[in-house]
Amino acid sequence: MAYHFEAGEVLLFDKPLRWTSFDLVKKVRNLIRIKKVGHAGTLDPLATGLMIVCTGKMTKQIDSYQAQEKEYTGTFFIGSTTPCYDLEMDPDTFFPTEHITEEMIRQAAVSLTGMISQVPPPHSAVKVNGKRAYEIARMGKDPELKSREVEIKVFEITQIEMPRIDFRVVCSKGTYIRSLASDFGKLLGSGAYLEKLCRTRIGEFTLENAMSLEVFVNRIEAEK
Repeated sequence: MAYHFEAGEVLLFDKPLRWTSFDLVKKVRNLIRIKKVGHAGTLDPLATGLMIVCTGKMTKQIDSYQAQEKEYTGTFFIGSTTPCYDLEMDPDTFFPTEHITEEMIRQAAVSLTGMISQVPPPHSAVKVNGKRAYEIARMGKDPELKSREVEIKVFEITQIEMPRIDFRVVCSKGTYIRSLASDFGKLLGSGAYLEKLCRTRIGEFTLENAMSLEVFVNRIEAEK
């Protein structure tokens, strides 16, 4: 297939582990040698899965793609927490888990389904008085983050093998799965952080139709 990057392409990628969303966009921009390249929804470095990258005139559609519902699968680790709510930082607080039952786990998922109030993680890109929250957190201060309404449309527990709990979540724009992990641990009378995360869908776009960066590089080379 021939690409038409200036006219506009919508590219579906499976983001590699430990890459930032900007890393992926920068790599695509350098490969195709045009400036108008952007992504429709950030993924944290330790998350993998679907990223929509738009080029040329299709960058005008980014906001509409970002507004669509997302689906994720992943794993919560129960019994400890980290400052950033995932494994970018080491666990620093530990909690008991012996009291947790399967019924409690499934009820916690029910409690966090629907319209919920959620506070973004301290280590996030949300702006507080003109600064990114993570910049404030890295200075050893607590950013004053406001809660926001998000919708958890589906919260399915897919496997329980304590201390790990696997899940599938369908949610609205602006949902932080790291915050969901933190709130989930609190509802269990314990603590939790996000150990694994994969975005499997954005609106009608699915991970099944995404390509690896290696496949994209090969396609670009084939067009030369």
